[in-house]
Amino acid sequence: MTALFAPLLRALAQLDDRVFLGVLLRSVAWSAACFVALHVAAVWAVDRLLDLHGWIGWAADLLGGIGASLLALWLFLPVAAAIGTLYIDRVAGAVERRWYPALPPPRGASLAAQLWDAVSVGARILLLSVLALTLALIIPGIGLVVAWVIGGYAIGRGLFAAVAMRRMPRAAAWMLYRRARPVVLVQGCILALAGYVPVLNLLIPVVGTAAMVHVLDLALTTGPENRGDRWSS
Repeated sequence: MTALFAPLLRALAQLDDRVFLGVLLRSVAWSAACFVALHVAAVWAVDRLLDLHGWIGWAADLLGGIGASLLALWLFLPVAAAIGTLYIDRVAGAVERRWYPALPPPRGASLAAQLWDAVSVGARILLLSVLALTLALIIPGIGLVVAWVIGGYAIGRGLFAAVAMRRMPRAAAWMLYRRARPVVLVQGCILALAGYVPVLNLLIPVVGTAAMVHVLDLALTTGPENRGDRWSS
């Protein structure tokens, strides 16, 4: 049971790392830029399409801005995951230097494969989030739970694969994912839950990536061929 939560606890314990703080600041900056762009685009679209004037135009612009805010909050999880993929190597390197200094330099999948997987992570989470939003609207209550599980599955699977591919080919990364699926799902669901809490959601790119580095180590050291016990306490 301890091993299920240890990756996230270890990741949180490293939040004072200068690399983590730097990535966090960059993530906030990119997220803010996305929100501003979304607001400007929404207001411009409403103004252009409706071409309203006076108080009606002002009200339409206001409603467009509110709608953009709500949409941005809902889509923060896929946006945060996409941002996180830009800094996976930097965060993972900081985690390995602190916790696993004996590891050799990463030599995994090709750069093209890693870039493609990074893009697919964001796209997959975006599509699943839209599906989850639809379910939440159609089936109140149950839909929210389904949305949370979908988000947890998507972000956990995507971040784990991206971290694993730093050190192994894509096929090997997905095979290892199947072995570590329960732990990955636990981390992903906690991250997805944090995605709906202001301020906490800003930590997803950093903490999520760091946690998956620990999950990768857990999967490698507790497999059938290597029954490590350092995660059991």
